[in-house]
Amino acid sequence: MALSKPKIPGTAQHFLECGVEDCERNCEFYCNSCHQQMCKQCRDQHLKISENENHEVVLYQLRKQQLPVQKCKIHPTKDIDIFCKECNIPLCSKCATMQEHQGHHFTDLETIYTDKFKLCQKELSKIHNYFVPTSQDLQREVQEDATEVQQIMDSIRTSMMAEAQSLKNMVDTVLSENMEELHQIEKSLLEKLKSQEKTFDDYIAYLSDLVKEFQSYLSSTKLTNFTTKLPENLQIKSIPETTKPVKPEFSSAQYSKKDVAKLLGKITETNKKETLRRVEPMETVSFSTPIKSTSEQDKDVKSDKKQTMSLSASVTKVREIKVPGVNDVFHVTLDQSDRLWISDNKGNLVQTDLQGNVIQKIKTSGRDQGYHTVTQDRDLIFTDKGKNVINRITQDNNITEFIKTGDWEPLSIHSSHINGDLLVGMMTEGEAKVTRYNKTGKEQQNIQRDNKGQGLYSSPHYITENINGDICTSDYDKGVVVVNKSGQHRFSYTGQESGFWPYGICTDVLGHILVCDGYFINNSVHLLDQDGQFLSLLLTKQQGLSLPRSVCVDKENNLCVGQVSKNLTVYKYLK
Repeated sequence: MALSKPKIPGTAQHFLECGVEDCERNCEFYCNSCHQQMCKQCRDQHLKISENENHEVVLYQLRKQQLPVQKCKIHPTKDIDIFCKECNIPLCSKCATMQEHQGHHFTDLETIYTDKFKLCQKELSKIHNYFVPTSQDLQREVQEDATEVQQIMDSIRTSMMAEAQSLKNMVDTVLSENMEELHQIEKSLLEKLKSQEKTFDDYIAYLSDLVKEFQSYLSSTKLTNFTTKLPENLQIKSIPETTKPVKPEFSSAQYSKKDVAKLLGKITETNKKETLRRVEPMETVSFSTPIKSTSEQDKDVKSDKKQTMSLSASVTKVREIKVPGVNDVFHVTLDQSDRLWISDNKGNLVQTDLQGNVIQKIKTSGRDQGYHTVTQDRDLIFTDKGKNVINRITQDNNITEFIKTGDWEPLSIHSSHINGDLLVGMMTEGEAKVTRYNKTGKEQQNIQRDNKGQGLYSSPHYITENINGDICTSDYDKGVVVVNKSGQHRFSYTGQESGFWPYGICTDVLGHILVCDGYFINNSVHLLDQDGQFLSLLLTKQQGLSLPRSVCVDKENNLCVGQVSKNLTVYKYLK
């Protein structure tokens, strides 16, 4: 069988292809001996060849990394391919026979290289999925703080100017009043003095008349005028009494710069200590796909009593939940109190317990979207795309319009289990985006285009969040679109066959992405790892699946699947 150059997958490819020439089936296996990707059929043919019967063929996830070719400096015709444990150095096979390595223990260098390669991949995954996005978030928070500081300073400046202007206005008012009072005092005093001035004018005129009378007597020749008493009208009246005005005094104000500062207010720095910015802890779940061989699983059980979850070899049906009044289950939201919110494509939103007993029912404008979610406080949040609002129903059944989305029609919504943020898929006039709101309803982030300016979304009608903060969206036209918490596009998935119709989407404790393929021919639930690699068709029509529309994972890590014209079915797929 002819072998071609292996097709090494990128981190954002939709699925792995078989590496055998002219074979386009999906890759499931890997030959560690010849480093070849293979599908099941090509693996079987590969092992039928006699010279390949001792080849080590494993699941692709358990593959060894191909050792880079490096020639031995001592034996240039030999490749370095073994590792001396005692000397802690890589060697070629001929070096291992030399005297200085007699009795030493050797290890396959390819095994060590594979382990180190996986470790590096894991660390790189941590950097790309946690450290870089978290640092970018903190940097954005610093920038927001700087903007907030500038806004606060501008507000303080405005307040200070307003206080100063107010004080100036008050000074002008007091000055105006004082000037008016002074004017009235001046007017009163001048009127009194004017009156006294007239009194003296009258008295001086009287004296002038009296002088004339006396002069007439002096010019007279009648002796009788001098021998008799002077007439009473010639008696000189006393000078009229007048008062000296009391002049007003001005007492200057006694104030200092400190007094003025008190009037204008004071700038103070708070006594609060600076707090460290909150960094969300990195998830401890392994970044690699947890598919292990039986022997490796046995070793894990012995070495670690707290065994991690992993995929089961088969999917088992646990139970069915029949909800009266809901024929088609288009979306399921799990309440923290082990209750479910289930909606159909006719606007019926029903709360039920795990036995299917209806607790309450709400009529909404929702149809075939993931338009409802439950917050960390157990409040129900659902979109109203007719009014472009997001509603909140609290535990005491108080309904409020929580967020208004303006011209954008809210389709899907998800409440983050990491920090309580709301992720909302929206569209308007041929445009679509995902918007992040915080717990109070304040807009935090808009995600609409990739780094090339291309639109990421067309109709984001289902949305969820992965354990590493990735935002996973199910879009009719774009498939599954995944961006990191900073909004950078990580990968897209468009199915394994033509006619992929993505509907409900969810994630699990291992970071798997589960999405419904509602195309009537396919009728399946696809399982991806958190880096977008296709793992399997978890459920298919062969298992009785019919037009799946919604998925969610319950507290017991069971998968709940909603279908058209069927009950809500619960499956166990993890162990």
